[in-house]
Amino acid sequence: MSTKAKVFGAIGGWLGLTILMVVIFGDAGKNEEFQPQEEFRLEPWINLEIGGIDMSINRAVLYLALACIATIVVMTWISRKMAEKPNRVQTLIELAYDLTRSNIAFGNMDRKMATRWFSFVATLFFFIWFSNMIGLMPLPTNTHEKIDIFGVAVPSFALYAATANISIPLVLTLIVWVSYHVEGIRHHGPIKYLGTWLPSGLEEMNPIGKGAIFMIEVVSHFVRLISLSVRLFANILAGHLLILFMGGGLAVLLGLAALGVLTFPLAFAFFVFEIALVATLQAFIFATLTAIYLGSATAEGH
Repeated sequence: MSTKAKVFGAIGGWLGLTILMVVIFGDAGKNEEFQPQEEFRLEPWINLEIGGIDMSINRAVLYLALACIATIVVMTWISRKMAEKPNRVQTLIELAYDLTRSNIAFGNMDRKMATRWFSFVATLFFFIWFSNMIGLMPLPTNTHEKIDIFGVAVPSFALYAATANISIPLVLTLIVWVSYHVEGIRHHGPIKYLGTWLPSGLEEMNPIGKGAIFMIEVVSHFVRLISLSVRLFANILAGHLLILFMGGGLAVLLGLAALGVLTFPLAFAFFVFEIALVATLQAFIFATLTAIYLGSATAEGH
């Protein structure tokens, strides 16, 4: 039997099993109690208000702390365990280091800027990567749904990530946005830096045309606040939603338990895809765009 026939046979058997399970167990009707959005609701664990600002400790704060601790502890531990003959872990870290140094920092900034900002760009990359990876580890953080263990109500396991909360990517983006403007002003001076926003070859254009192009560039800089933050937030949140629905959420919501036979393998595939590609790719994109913005801000012109 050819490989193609085996693949189509496996898919046919998978769909046939799903139909059989639907016939046997039937349809329990739509589940009105299950609300998918509750899986991402942030309930305050410790109420805390400082100066009228809500600083309550919740699940997002926990994942933020875990990502920070993982970044600091792992990188510090690795740096103290460096050896002439690296093991597999050190080899992996060295590859990641070379990626952030050669490809991201020095590949998008001149040597002086790359040397100054490499540590910041590398920290961004590793923090976002650790945050994304920790977000794919099931942890008992869902206080909305609890399980009983020997009479003790324990929060159920859930997937969440600090970067799945728009606040975290937005704060990181604001830091990047302010940083590259400050570097641009420091390098060129305020007036000349604004002048670099106009592309070359406009010397003969009338002032109105130049003003229109300049305003478009102004808008593009503010749009970066949205594009950089929402890209990271939306990709991580979407990945978690897909895993939630394919892992059983859709079957529960529709009241069709047999649907889990069809969707669970897809949930596993999405989970592997998130770990193998999306978590690292989003960290790489965010760090790379940061380096590009810093590099372009100090360049002599477009």
